Amino acid sequence: MKTKLLKFSAIAIFIGLFTNTNSIAQDNEAKNFKMLYQFSTIKQADNSRLLEISFIARHKKNRKNKIPVFNAEINFYNTSKEEDILLGTAKTNKKGYARLTLPENQVYTTDAEGYINLKAVFNKTTAIKSYKKSIAVKDLILDFNLEEIDSVKTVLLKAYTIDSLHTKIPISNIDVVFSVGGMISNMPIEKATVVDGEYTFEFPSNIHGDVNENVDVFVTIEDHDDFGNVIKKQNVKWGMFNHQATKKANTLWSKAAPIWMYVVLSILLIGVWANYVYSILNLFKIKKEGKELELELELESKTQE
Repeated sequence: MKTKLLKFSAIAIFIGLFTNTNSIAQDNEAKNFKMLYQFSTIKQADNSRLLEISFIARHKKNRKNKIPVFNAEINFYNTSKEEDILLGTAKTNKKGYARLTLPENQVYTTDAEGYINLKAVFNKTTAIKSYKKSIAVKDLILDFNLEEIDSVKTVLLKAYTIDSLHTKIPISNIDVVFSVGGMISNMPIEKATVVDGEYTFEFPSNIHGDVNENVDVFVTIEDHDDFGNVIKKQNVKWGMFNHQATKKANTLWSKAAPIWMYVVLSILLIGVWANYVYSILNLFKIKKEGKELELELELESKTQE
């Protein structure tokens, strides 16, 4: 992916992020930060194209100290020698990202080599000086199919571009990764290099699916010089699932506790309530004995008189 960073000024001094009432101290603090303005594009699984800007202020000495640039307006263009066509506008979120999704049927202008030239522009404000960054990618088409051939679960991939005459041109020497969807991240099942626009392999038989045995299968291309990032996805009922649910023993982390915990808790509770009852009975007994003692003292005093 061709990239080129063009700055309207040598260094962007970011002031708006800091709210110190002392303007001099504010300027000195802002100068300690460097602006990171990064542009990327992904052709997504549904053939839409995602344009993304990351706009971050990073401390020059403490690189872990990063402050996202929030609510910055980014204009995205499809550029050519004749004109810049505005594709859309997006603002950065609280994490410093601005994203614009273009539909599958979006029409792009290309140069003589077939590149789609894209540009993301941040216009100058009172707080930040202007930035713009450009990338150029070719539109790669992935025909991704999952078929059973002679009872063998087979993954078939074709990779090609289409020229101005609408002719398919197979692509070679592209590294691809096949993976299946997981709870946290995708799990790779095959890494390969496409030759003459095609690649085929047998799908593993030990992949677990959902309760319906469905599994999401992905093919991805990352950071290619010509095509950037490309993702394709298919869903197929090739996963494994154990339908025989086994009864699990009671454990500390299950809904039902172990039996020994119920026994111990019951003994403790019985002991506590027995102590309460014993104490209350003793209080009544002490009160009764007190009254009897008082009566005896009264009788003794009368007899002495």
